[in-house]
Amino acid sequence: MATSNSTSAANLATVFDFSSADSPPPKLSLSPDQLSYCHQALKILREKISDPDSIAREFANLQANRMLASDMLRSSTVAINSVNYEKNRYTDVVPFDNNRVILNPCKDSRSSADGYVNASLIKTTSSSASESVSEFIATQGPLPHTIEDFWEMVIQQHCPVIVMLTRLVDNYKTVKCGDYFPAEDKPREFGNISVKTKWVKTTDAALLLRNLEVNHKETEDQQPMSVLHIQYAEWPDHGVPKDTVAARGILKRLYQVPPSLGPIIVHCSAGIGRTGTYCAIHNTIQRILVGDMSALDLAKTVTMFRRQRNGMVQTMDQYFFCYNAIVDELGDLTAGTNAGTRVLKSKACSIFVESPSHSFRSYSVSSSDNEGRCSVIASCLSRTSLIQAARSNTFPASSSSKVTPQPNFQGGDLMITEGASPRLVRSRAVRRDIVRDWNFNETETEL
Repeated sequence: MATSNSTSAANLATVFDFSSADSPPPKLSLSPDQLSYCHQALKILREKISDPDSIAREFANLQANRMLASDMLRSSTVAINSVNYEKNRYTDVVPFDNNRVILNPCKDSRSSADGYVNASLIKTTSSSASESVSEFIATQGPLPHTIEDFWEMVIQQHCPVIVMLTRLVDNYKTVKCGDYFPAEDKPREFGNISVKTKWVKTTDAALLLRNLEVNHKETEDQQPMSVLHIQYAEWPDHGVPKDTVAARGILKRLYQVPPSLGPIIVHCSAGIGRTGTYCAIHNTIQRILVGDMSALDLAKTVTMFRRQRNGMVQTMDQYFFCYNAIVDELGDLTAGTNAGTRVLKSKACSIFVESPSHSFRSYSVSSSDNEGRCSVIASCLSRTSLIQAARSNTFPASSSSKVTPQPNFQGGDLMITEGASPRLVRSRAVRRDIVRDWNFNETETEL
């Protein structure tokens, strides 16, 4: 279960400075390896979106394998307990017992309430660098009687950012979310919690930014916790925006927020459709930047999310929007660069491997300098295979070398070392392929 000890807001006040968050976000500076990852991912995903039928089939398969309502209820016993039932905005969108956020303490002191708030901790376990990939809390738009619980969750879980993907009231006058934050001119109190707006700004991309200060009333003499609140009100319920600019604008503002600060709260009304869509975009880009190319399997990511909150990414349009936003953002990140324009004098080799189907494919490995340090790229020619990239400390001095996993190997990190004859290579792309022949030579290689 997702638990947390109660922590005074005063202890969190200096974790991140949002004073400049109202300025346009700077362009993310990428390392050569990150540029390589982005170029590789962009090429693969552009091919993918050129075949919309395959994407439609992916989503249809996701829908066909949705959790049954009976299974969901068996996995959400706390949420459907009679003392908590009225805390759910939608009775069919509730958190699972095993990853729900638990408030401790909670204003509802009844033991059967069990610290309940309709919120799920969402994370991916496949990333090779989890400290560089954000965790999320996917939650519903607070109800009037759960607003204090919402802010208690922000404090207890040390959440530096809230992403709000809904209006308070939609065009049909339906209430989608409780009014849980103050206007610019005066603070508001929600039970034992005080919230004050420090500044508000609207961006060119229709995002409304707020810097909020939050603390318990009994600690008002201490420095409050600073929270960045980003609202994208124009994202339609069950639909998608006309373009990806604003959704990616949220991500661009969060590149500089270290994941170690705490999970990012994301909510719409129910906390699954628009919420799941944004989380999938954010998570995929972050994982690509650390070289986790399993992130290109969007269906697997959505499946992983749905196992943590049922219904994440609700519609076909939202699923397509994920692909389009990811491709657009990779295009921005690589704009003005070319994966094949940086020419360096380096050692290079061709590795020929035999796949389980006994068909041969060619891989190339290139070092980035003449000092023996190198960036290793295994480029798979199969359209269905992922490109794996990793970094090694030394380049082999002879052809009598082997590829071995680094410590804490998670499928994408390869290390070339001197040693015995080539043997089994294990990675997500190469899988059980066998190195057959290594031919080393000095060459000028385009990286």
